[in-house]
Amino acid sequence: MELNWLKTFVIAAEHNNFRKASELLYISQPTVTVHIKQLEKEVGIELCVRDGRKVMLTEAGRSYLKHAKSLLALYEEGISELHSIQQGFTSRLTIGISPLIADTILPFVLKQFIRSHPTIEISVKIIESIKIEHAVELEEVDIGLSCLPNIKTDLECHPLYDDPLVLVVPHDGFDLETGYPLEEEDIFRHHTLLTHNHPGYWDELCQQIKAKYPHTKMMKVSQTHITKRFIIEGLGVSILPKTTVRRELLEGRLLVVDCRSINLPDAKAYALMKYEHSLQKEFLRFLSHYRI
Repeated sequence: MELNWLKTFVIAAEHNNFRKASELLYISQPTVTVHIKQLEKEVGIELCVRDGRKVMLTEAGRSYLKHAKSLLALYEEGISELHSIQQGFTSRLTIGISPLIADTILPFVLKQFIRSHPTIEISVKIIESIKIEHAVELEEVDIGLSCLPNIKTDLECHPLYDDPLVLVVPHDGFDLETGYPLEEEDIFRHHTLLTHNHPGYWDELCQQIKAKYPHTKMMKVSQTHITKRFIIEGLGVSILPKTTVRRELLEGRLLVVDCRSINLPDAKAYALMKYEHSLQKEFLRFLSHYRI
């Protein structure tokens, strides 16, 4: 069986069109037809039928499609591994990382890790914290760096660090000597609070703020980097982990307001693993040297 037959079959099946398959594969439309016929002859059953300009899978074709995809994926995985060996890599580590962690400490840590471990090939997948546990359990990633601990599965869970929360507002244009002091009560009464940009603390925090300042307007914004942009543009204020606004504070684009009557918890980060193999343990050991 030729791999080209499988590839042609998968592309044609995904697009329901021989012409589109020929364009994507840079082969003629008659060649697409030949590949499909040869594959059908090999497996001994009809996989596709023509319906006008469209190509429809038979019941057998729908069943075989997942196997064809698996065969191609296995082939490509083997080629990828050979290329890794050729480039001097002896092992591979796939890391699943929440967007928030990826945007803060990880770039620096990862740069140092790659520099000190040149034979380890690193792959990074950006995954929302709520989905990282599932990815680790299914072995889609070797280690997950999440803002949430594991809940449903019996994974190894290692706390990484605590990140203090701060109430951040747009810069008012004044320096410390000439500006009026910013009061927590005024902030909550006169500004929209941008919430739910972190998966771990907002539900409880919103209840606490509503109890103290019941007239506070709130707007859910799911991403931290969008929240920061909204604050800078004057659309609201928020409570964020300090590491996420470190640069903006240094550059004078945001200000921190003392929050005395609201109990601000720490945001947390965790490493989730299904297996504590040597690579995972080495990355975790390396990560533990870098604290907030």
